[in-house]
Amino acid sequence: MTAISNTSTQPIDARTVLSKAVARAAERLDITQSLLAKVLGVSPSTISRLHSGEYQLEVSRKEWEFALLFIRVFRSLDSVVGNESTAKKWLNSQNRGLNGRPIDLISHTEGLVRVVQYLDASRGLI
Repeated sequence: MTAISNTSTQPIDARTVLSKAVARAAERLDITQSLLAKVLGVSPSTISRLHSGEYQLEVSRKEWEFALLFIRVFRSLDSVVGNESTAKKWLNSQNRGLNGRPIDLISHTEGLVRVVQYLDASRGLI
């Protein structure tokens, strides 16, 4: 395996990477800024600043953990369904296994964790 080196003079910052990943994942899944604010437990204005690059998620705050879970949802959906349109449909459809629509569930901590666990279990079957 070849090591990847950072040839720029700037070190890779985990805060920047996760902040950009969350914003892009939300855009690709058509997650509104108000819903993303609920998922991460921050204000809608914070999400506006996140999208514009004026704000980065903080490692020491709960928003960081929620962001990691949100990215797990995105990555798991990508591996299970394979394309964005199907992922969007899955998020917005009633799910018997979850007893609700995943898009509604992810706005609460328990629901976000349940969706992550459900998708992780689905990935294990592949």
